[in-house]
Amino acid sequence: MIILGIDPGSRKTGYGLISKQGNRLVHIDNGAIFTDKAKDFPQRLEKIFSGLSAIIAEYQPEVVAVEDVFLAKNAMSALKLGQARGAAIVAAVNVGLPVHEYTAMQVKKAVVGTGRAEKAQVQQMIKALLNLPEIAQEDASDALAVAICHAHSAGIGALLKSIR
Repeated sequence: MIILGIDPGSRKTGYGLISKQGNRLVHIDNGAIFTDKAKDFPQRLEKIFSGLSAIIAEYQPEVVAVEDVFLAKNAMSALKLGQARGAAIVAAVNVGLPVHEYTAMQVKKAVVGTGRAEKAQVQQMIKALLNLPEIAQEDASDALAVAICHAHSAGIGALLKSIR
């Protein structure tokens, strides 16, 4: 199963692709979509949408996992972040992909084992879990963490369904 993890942001949207092969997680790609600060906000949203649409077309993920918003510096930041999340989600649902949302605490718990992990701890675990040669760029690392969270959560969900 190929999972696309997304860490949405109005200036940088991180993405990370992994493949879940049995109990193994394999890194496929990661990076960030950088929007031009000088452009107006609707154009930045379009860049997020078109950038993620191109990634989806190229890698053909089966599922998308997005980090949920829980904290913002102020109301305007929260609004912009929510719109960036919306652009990312629409890129996925536009081609029929299921979207799952996870809080930062859920992601940290799935990757490090504690929901209060520091960002550096998460980045180190991503590097180790995916056997990366170096720590990924911050937004890309966060997106890979979201993808790993889904990989672990999807396995639990399937197990619970089989028990019922």
